[in-house]
Amino acid sequence: MKRAIICALLTVFTLPAVAQKEARPDTGLSIRTWTPDNGNGTFTNPLFYDELSDPDLIRAGEWFYLTGSTMHAMPGLPLLRSKDLVNWEFLGYAADRIDFGPAYRLEGGKNIYGQGIWAPSLHYRNGVFYIFANVNGRGTQVYSAVNPRGPWTRWEMKRSLQELSVLFDDDGKAYAVWDRQPMHIAQLTDDLLDIVPGTEKVLFSKADGMGGGAHFYKINGKYYILGANDVGGLRMPAARADNIYGPYEVNPAISKEEGFGMVAGYRLKNRQYPFEVTPPDPSLRDATAMHQGGIVLTEAGEWWGFSMMDYNAVGRLLSLAPVTWKDGWPYFGLPGNPGRNPRTWIKPRVTERQQIKAPFERSDEFSDTTLKPVWQWNHVPVEDKWSLSERPGFLRLHSMPATAFWDARNTLTQRAIGPVSSPTVAVDVSGLLDNDVAGLALLALPYATLGVERSNSKLSLALFDQARNQTTRLAITAQRLWLRAECDFLTEKARFSYSLDGEKFQPVGDEFTMIFQPVTSQGVRYGLFHYNTSKQNGGWADFNSFDVYQPYPHGQMRAIPYEQQIQLKSANGRAASQPLIFTVRDLGLGRIALQSGSNYLSVGADGAATLQTVRPGIAQAFEWIETPTSELILLSLQTNFYLRINPSSGALIADSPGPVPGNNDGVRFNWGAIKVD
Repeated sequence: MKRAIICALLTVFTLPAVAQKEARPDTGLSIRTWTPDNGNGTFTNPLFYDELSDPDLIRAGEWFYLTGSTMHAMPGLPLLRSKDLVNWEFLGYAADRIDFGPAYRLEGGKNIYGQGIWAPSLHYRNGVFYIFANVNGRGTQVYSAVNPRGPWTRWEMKRSLQELSVLFDDDGKAYAVWDRQPMHIAQLTDDLLDIVPGTEKVLFSKADGMGGGAHFYKINGKYYILGANDVGGLRMPAARADNIYGPYEVNPAISKEEGFGMVAGYRLKNRQYPFEVTPPDPSLRDATAMHQGGIVLTEAGEWWGFSMMDYNAVGRLLSLAPVTWKDGWPYFGLPGNPGRNPRTWIKPRVTERQQIKAPFERSDEFSDTTLKPVWQWNHVPVEDKWSLSERPGFLRLHSMPATAFWDARNTLTQRAIGPVSSPTVAVDVSGLLDNDVAGLALLALPYATLGVERSNSKLSLALFDQARNQTTRLAITAQRLWLRAECDFLTEKARFSYSLDGEKFQPVGDEFTMIFQPVTSQGVRYGLFHYNTSKQNGGWADFNSFDVYQPYPHGQMRAIPYEQQIQLKSANGRAASQPLIFTVRDLGLGRIALQSGSNYLSVGADGAATLQTVRPGIAQAFEWIETPTSELILLSLQTNFYLRINPSSGALIADSPGPVPGNNDGVRFNWGAIKVD
């Protein structure tokens, strides 16, 4: 090298050091939360690192609007809006609650876990917003409002059109497609209460490969239906026709194998103890892939795709993709590499730069007169059994009878957030009566609870691990304590601890495995609970604060090392033909060039990467992207493929369509900064 002698190579090839807690000065509660906006003109998926499943997204004027499934959590059907598709604000819920009998209220041993309200279809027509949504065993629910903040009016259709999507055609007629394998179509009556007799038709059979989860569009005179198919791996098919009733031509995949390299995590095979769990499987290519979503056109004329991904235990998360039209099909991804979406890319073009924002505040001191909108009840709450006013500055939960946490009423929840987060609750248990138990939960199946029990007038700390059907108890005398769960959604492991002063925490029990499962049809939720096991009402528990600490609130866990010298190493140990030591040059928009001496790493049209003495241009430009597990991947702007080490020659070549689970394709790199004297 023609530079100073390298004195030390810092092989920092692990996750970055945990960031210091950033807290509000008046409360001490954490304020940092996930944002996809990297602050440099790019964004990193997911848009939210908490669940927003079955998304539907539209544009009305200068605003984009978004909603998704909320299942058994209430209130339901959140409405969010954005001007750039990246930074979103919360507007309100369309459904304050749904209550169609004892199961919705956790009465009589019944529940609606994994049911409730789901797969909404969002629309705007003639100054009115509409949401069509499914409720199991009921007719399709329709919500309408002039103001998306509400109030919303609800009515029930005469038919149940599951996983429907509605299209208002140019002539004012409304049509719906619904169901999966087969998928149906029909015209809706003008009052949107029923289908027009004689208009129903089966559009696609199971063999056609359209699956379900439809999104219905009319674009430039053609009708398009985007679906979600899970037969043979998750993917997004599409269909198009010149006539609304077809015949339709089917494209089996406009997005396929795009899971950003995520390995399919733990999966639940049954619904009760003893639980059967499938371990992570890196051989599965499509188990976490993008599916069930749609497309939207911006005012600037750009097409963008949105879809959910199965991010394992944290739930189904929303991702955003540039759309490339090819042969009349809207592929998710970039030219030359259709169907594969970069995890980090340039934000949509807008007339005004938007402020970085997140839709929810997660930490809460319970000092307001109403709950923060991030909170949702597990099933319908009993209103006179909780209060923010009986003891100002506290959430008070009065206990009601329940055999176990799963059946406990008035459990207050919020979606867990990744990639890593720690909820901590301060609780006063002086109001507990015998057989009461109150505390912090990880709601899923199996679930885990860390609570305080009162029995025979004595208190004990109890960690219940449903997966092991095991309780760990510690006798305590303190009536005020702090309960914490440290959740890593990349490893899907959680550890519980407690504190008597809010500073020093002691671990409790064994590590708990969080599992992605279909029983609740949701990811893990944090929960505050209080119930009584003796078939009677008990006392009260006062929750003083709830803190959600997130050490990695950005898509890029490590800052791009601009103007620093680094060494790249293959994340799977694959040997390169030469030391990969480069200086990182900033090309703007998260794009870099890799300089070695007077040369730059350059990619040819065939993907071959060589060192050349040139001024950096598109052949030398790479988008700096991290995988969800923080390895570096480099997207060549010359080919729109990723750089990898050729296993036979050790040479660099940009010919990988994207990272795959299992880390055996040579596309992932670890990097360390080089200290130079």
